[in-house]
Parts: sequence; structure tokens; C-alpha cells
Amino acid sequence: MAGRLRLPRPHRDDVLIAASGLLGGLLLWGIGLSSRRPGDGLVLWPERWALLVPLAVTAGCELLRRTRPKAALLTGTAALAADTVTLGSLATVVMFTDLMYAAVLYGTPASARRLPWITGVLTVIGAVVPLAIWRVPEALLIGVGVGVVALAPAATGWLVRDHRDAAEAARLRAEQTALLAEMDRVQAVTAERARVARELHDMVAGHLSAIAVQSTAALSLDDATTSRNVLTVIRENSVAGLAEMRRLIGILRDGGAGHEPAATPTLDGLGALVDAARAGGLDVTLGAEHGKVPAPVELAAYRIVQESLTNALKHARPGRVTVALTQRDGALEVRVTSPYGDLDRPRAPGSGAGLVGMRERAALLGGTFEAGPDGPSWTVRAVLPLYGTPDGGTA
Repeated sequence: MAGRLRLPRPHRDDVLIAASGLLGGLLLWGIGLSSRRPGDGLVLWPERWALLVPLAVTAGCELLRRTRPKAALLTGTAALAADTVTLGSLATVVMFTDLMYAAVLYGTPASARRLPWITGVLTVIGAVVPLAIWRVPEALLIGVGVGVVALAPAATGWLVRDHRDAAEAARLRAEQTALLAEMDRVQAVTAERARVARELHDMVAGHLSAIAVQSTAALSLDDATTSRNVLTVIRENSVAGLAEMRRLIGILRDGGAGHEPAATPTLDGLGALVDAARAGGLDVTLGAEHGKVPAPVELAAYRIVQESLTNALKHARPGRVTVALTQRDGALEVRVTSPYGDLDRPRAPGSGAGLVGMRERAALLGGTFEAGPDGPSWTVRAVLPLYGTPDGGTA
């Protein structure tokens, strides 16, 4: 019926313990072995069958030792008390010690803390009070009996639980460490992929964009000398782009073994970068006022200028493109301005990844980036802090 109280299904090991305890008690009862004799003072029910009642109750409590440890211990305590006024069964006492052990091991943390203290106090009381009343050394045996039946299993349960909890905590720490390591690995892989994507776009896509623009221009020229010059620029860009592509593929394939690392671009190379843009047909002017700049900032500034010139080559209207680098207030400001206006179509297709890459480079250094129309011009502006830059970092 719905709503009826259902006891949890006992564990298989608990069933075996209960059955073993009950059969052992029945065996002792069958051969006539008991803890006391009919003439002892505490024996109120000397009948032999009377000891079977607490034996059966204690065996039933063993079925709940893991699922209902507190209830099993309380019921088992009542059964042990009843066993003391019968002839008594050693199996009942042994099963009670197991109930005490299980109550500490499987019970709530509060019960696990209290039971060793309670049984310890009862052990002391069981030794001191009878000794004070009867004043004979044999009275201490009562405290010893309480200690063996109650305190010893409670203390054992506490030690086992403490070791079990320590092992579980160590396992959780190991899982957390493994999870953090996996998260770090994923983040490192993601960051490396983003870095390679930026490098691939800035170094290879720039060359390919120049090839696309120059080849388009060459198709519309009739002058042989000018066409030859354009084809020379196309060849230079294709050779440089192919070399960069091979280098990046080698790095991705075998981690860079056997491949010489490319020299990191510096701001001193902006002149050559601007000359290449002029050879591609841009009217570019360069103005740079800066002192010593950290290597990560140099690389980021160079790549931002490089990508801005590539975008101008593809999208800008005819006119002057200005590149200005200024150092002030602990930061390097990069500003690239190009004529802005709607073209019928871009000189070369673009994916929009260039703006994303420039913004990422600035963000990695804790700087700011903005790009957009500014009146008749399209302005790219990045502010890169010079201090607090990670040593050896790459933007």
C-alpha cells in the first residue's frame, strides 16, 4: 500500500552476520552452554528457552546494523539488558559488540563522536561505583566487562571510520587535482590553438591577401614593366607565405623538432612592413615615438600594425594610410588610420578574424582595443601597457 513504512533492504553481509550469530547462539543453547547458572542472583528467568528471545532480537538487529545503526543499537541494548536476567548467551553479547561497532562506523558523525565518550564514561562508572560499594578488587571486573562489551568496539569503530574518512578525503583530493589538471590542460590547448590561429592569420593570411590584391591589379594592367613588378611582389609574398605555412605545419606536427623558430618581429621591422605595404599599392606613412618596449608588447604592436595594413589593403578607399606609435603614461598607443567608405566589393575576401585576433592580443596584455569608422577614416587604436607584462609571454 502507498504510504506504508518500508524498511530498507539489508545488506548481504549483514544477513550473513545475523544468520551466523543466530545459528551460533542456537548451537550453544543446544549443547546447554550459557553465561550464568540458575542459582545466580540476577537470573530472573532460569528457563532455558528465555535466553532465545534476546538472542533472536539481537540477530534481527544485525539486519539493520548498516541501514538503521542507531535503532539497531538501541534495540540491541534493550535485548542485552534482557539477556542479563536470563541464563545468558555468549552469542548475544558478541552480536551486541558488533552493533556498537556498526553504530559508530555507519551512524551519523554526531553519534560516532558521542558513543566512544559515553561508553568510556560507563566503563569508568562500572569500575569505580562497584569498587566503592563492595570494596573488593573483584568489583573492577564489572568495569572491565563494560569496557570489553561497549568501549572497545566503539573505539575500534571510531578508528576504522577515521581511516575510512581520511581515505575518502584523499580520494576526493586526488579527483579534484586530476580535474584541475585536466582543466589546465584544456585551457592550455585552447590558448595554444588561439595563439597558432593568430600567428597563422597574421603571417600567412597577410601574404595571401597581398597576393590576391596584386593579382587582381595585374589582370587590369597593360604595361609590361608594371606587370612584372607586380608579379615580383606576388612571388615574394607567395614564397614568404609558403615558408611560414611549412614552419607552422612542422610545429603542429612534431612540436617544432627540427624546425628553427622564426625570429620574433620587433618594432624595428615596421619600416620593412610599411615598405611592403607600399609595394602592394598603399600610400603609407609611419611615425613612431617610443623608447624601450618589452618583447610581448613589441610583438603585439607589430602584429596589430601588420593586420591593420592588410585590412587597409583589402578594404580601404584610395588615400593615405597613417601608422602612429606613441609612448606615454606607461603605455604604448598604436593608431592606424585609413580612408573609409563603401567599396563595391573588397579587393580580397576577409573572415573578420583579424579584428578578433587584434582584440585578443591587446586583452592578453591587459590593454584596450577599438576599431571602427571615425568620420571619413577607419581607425584602429590599441593601448598596450608597458608594465606588468608577463615575462616571455606571447600575445
